[in-house]
Amino acid sequence: MRKIILRCLLAAPLFTLAACGPADKAADKPGGEAANAAPQEKAAVDKPIATEQPAADPAPQMIAATKAPAGRLPQDTRPKAYRVDLVLDPRRDNFTGKVEIDIQMDKPSDRIWIHGKNLTMNAISAVLPDGKEVPAKYKEVLDSGVAQVLFDQALPAGPFTLKMDYSAAFDRNLAGLFKVEEKGDAYVLAKSESIQARKYLPSFDEPGMKATFDISLTIPKGDAAISNGPELKREPVGEDMEKVTFATTRPLSTYLLSLSVGPFDVVERPAIPANKYRAEPIPLRGFARKGRGADMSYILDVTPRLVQIFEEQLQRPYPFKKLDIVAAPQWPSGATELAAAITYREQAILTGDKPAPGARLRLLDVHSHEMSHMWFGDLVTPPWWDDLWLKEGFATWGTPLALTTFEPEGGHDLNAAVGAISAMRLDSLASTRAIREPVTDNNNIRNAYDAITYSKSLGVIHMVDQYFGPDVFRPAVGRYIETFADGVADSPAFYKVIGEETNTPELTETFRSFVEQKGVPLLDVTVDCDEEGKAAVQVTQSRYKPLGSPIPDSDQKWSIPFCFSSDSGVQQCQILTDRVEKIQVSGGECPQWVMPNAKGSGYYRWTLPEPQWQSLVERFAVFEPTEQLSIVDSAFAGFEAGHVPAALLLAVVEKSAHADKRQVVQAPLRYLQKYRQNYVGKKQEAAFLNFARELYQPVLERTAGSSDSEDQLLHSQLLGFMALVAGDPDTRKQLADKAVAFTGFNGKRDESALDSDLYGAALTVAVQDIGDDFLQHLIKVRGEIDDPRFDSASADAIGANRSAAQLDKVHQLALSDDVGSREAFGLIRQSIDEPALRAQNWQWLQQNFPAVLAKIPDQWRRATPSFASSFCSKDKLAEVQQLFQKYGDQAPGYQRSLSQTEEQIQLCMALRDKGVALIGSMPE
Repeated sequence: MRKIILRCLLAAPLFTLAACGPADKAADKPGGEAANAAPQEKAAVDKPIATEQPAADPAPQMIAATKAPAGRLPQDTRPKAYRVDLVLDPRRDNFTGKVEIDIQMDKPSDRIWIHGKNLTMNAISAVLPDGKEVPAKYKEVLDSGVAQVLFDQALPAGPFTLKMDYSAAFDRNLAGLFKVEEKGDAYVLAKSESIQARKYLPSFDEPGMKATFDISLTIPKGDAAISNGPELKREPVGEDMEKVTFATTRPLSTYLLSLSVGPFDVVERPAIPANKYRAEPIPLRGFARKGRGADMSYILDVTPRLVQIFEEQLQRPYPFKKLDIVAAPQWPSGATELAAAITYREQAILTGDKPAPGARLRLLDVHSHEMSHMWFGDLVTPPWWDDLWLKEGFATWGTPLALTTFEPEGGHDLNAAVGAISAMRLDSLASTRAIREPVTDNNNIRNAYDAITYSKSLGVIHMVDQYFGPDVFRPAVGRYIETFADGVADSPAFYKVIGEETNTPELTETFRSFVEQKGVPLLDVTVDCDEEGKAAVQVTQSRYKPLGSPIPDSDQKWSIPFCFSSDSGVQQCQILTDRVEKIQVSGGECPQWVMPNAKGSGYYRWTLPEPQWQSLVERFAVFEPTEQLSIVDSAFAGFEAGHVPAALLLAVVEKSAHADKRQVVQAPLRYLQKYRQNYVGKKQEAAFLNFARELYQPVLERTAGSSDSEDQLLHSQLLGFMALVAGDPDTRKQLADKAVAFTGFNGKRDESALDSDLYGAALTVAVQDIGDDFLQHLIKVRGEIDDPRFDSASADAIGANRSAAQLDKVHQLALSDDVGSREAFGLIRQSIDEPALRAQNWQWLQQNFPAVLAKIPDQWRRATPSFASSFCSKDKLAEVQQLFQKYGDQAPGYQRSLSQTEEQIQLCMALRDKGVALIGSMPE
């Protein structure tokens, strides 16, 4: 699943237009799988199931008599096949279902544990192989959806079939099987990941419990129906219903189930042709809500080429019998890798045939990520959520690798580098988590969907791939897929396969080192030159920690693939395993400069003595863009740790503004926004604005009117920064005028006045500068402009309102049916981030917190402490703590987000003196 991930929730957004955005080229191993995919009917048990339970979270070997498992279910009772028959009518508020589950039980017992939540069980029984039927009782025991089935008599070890007849209400908050209404039409969709399938299907709802599915849906006549298998037949049921039967699936986890019904536009495309890896063509279809099918043109245009790229790079066939691309009218995440029916929030993919540069980039990013999941996660699945990185990390790594093949000059490698570096902000906290650590409670599963799992994993995998070489690493990844196809594999199984395939123990040890401990390595690099001019680089590794961090001093160390370059012209590499190591510099002469992260592929930060830093800054332009990104990141990290002086940091920022690549120019902006928000007083506003103008006005002039998509995207990003962060009045007026024309505030709408990349910035400025009349107008046109990106951006803009007279209206809107649950989250977050009325909005949030929790998506409630991440004072820290002492039980899993928010506030306070001094040192 693509993170929208709440990945950006740890820090305030760069500015309204910035999205939370998301490489996998695997095997070049010869002699890949035969042209045909594995047979559809092959059962999960027939493939290797390689798992090693974490010591802190063992799988139970005996079925507990009374205590419900908070985490994994007992592993001695497993599903083999499901037969699911549901009646789904979007016109109604509830549904009915029948399910039969073929189960293998290793030991005799009179009860089993399964998953189910808010289900009304009408009938339940077990059918033994001899036909004997044993009645049973069903009871939901834990709020997380753990249920007990108690049989009237003990069942013998062996196979049996569990039969259930049940009903439930459609969810109305984007979880489980939920109902939404758009433009007068009702739709039903299933959001199953991570543990939402239990809300509509009594089942073994965890990733390692893979089984085949036979699904039938009885739906209103003429509606579209989507599931994981190809549609086989339709049969009339009564006057206005029909039964749709789908083909048997490959073994799947419940979190990959797809069920969607409604009056969708169905866009048929030519099948993706067969190739040497796959004997059969792949039927390709798009689904969008009524009237929006034509807007799927771009994603359907690029899909065949992306499928081809993944098959060629992995040398493995696309694993399913069809490929549906579904634009969900509403969806809680950016996208979900439902097997053979990838489902997206419609704003991500309904772009038409000429999307704006930023919208196009986000579409390619999320689509490639989800396509990668067809192999990483769907075909080969982690057995439990502690190994989530094996699907999300590899899908994130696969994205830029596929897109670089798709368009080599698209800058996707730099986007990946930016993503890996962004993870270091979260990984620098004491409260961060390791990529792999035990998950012992269902309520904590969603906490693993963060920048550590996605972007740190990307950085670590990329570092290993680059250091050991694609010709070594990628064939091993292909072997991993081949070995565990249709089954499950955990981290030890992955380590074992790549260790055997590469015969490189250092590779496996590097993975263990970075995957199983938290934190960012900091390399303190010095150059020692003797009297004869011979030089050595000494490297001391420790865990990076910023000023005020509670991270204790320790001897923590990693197995680090370390590469450096110097003016000798030779790149030198070595695996660092000791806390202090010395490397002789090639060529023997004392270098004038040393770059401690050659190619910028290392997942670490570094520091140098100030003279060495100065040498790098002077030569900034000659380094590769990925190296420039590493310099910018380590300079800001050094400043926040007290190692780098303000003057040196500002020199790095200035150099980055003159860089050739968009990603390097943008690299300092998030830090500058943070410093502007927390450390700039009224007297310093002019100095900050002049500093920003000096740096970025020439870039805006250079990129204005450019036909290059990277220039266009950079131009939009800098307009947003200058307007919303620097507060440049000319830029604000320019954007407000665009918003006025686009929304028709002064008359007829001009749809060409504003592209989607500027929706957020322009609408926010207009709300703040034009005043109450524009806010009222914007609320009105939200119901008239059918554009999901506009819908989201306008909600954020309304949240950024600075008029106290409009607060009641804004607050009422946030909790009303006129704003979707996701949009409500963004509106409220933006209202707390906006300094002008932050105090009033925070007070309202505290007074109405239960209503806010009820409004926002269920799986986002755990992240609500991040609403307070922009605070920087002791009193607000105490108020956040008090809020969750009172209401924390209504936001299960909130503890990690709260601890990270608390730490962020503390670090902000600790940096205040240096931050104020930095702003004060900016030239007038």
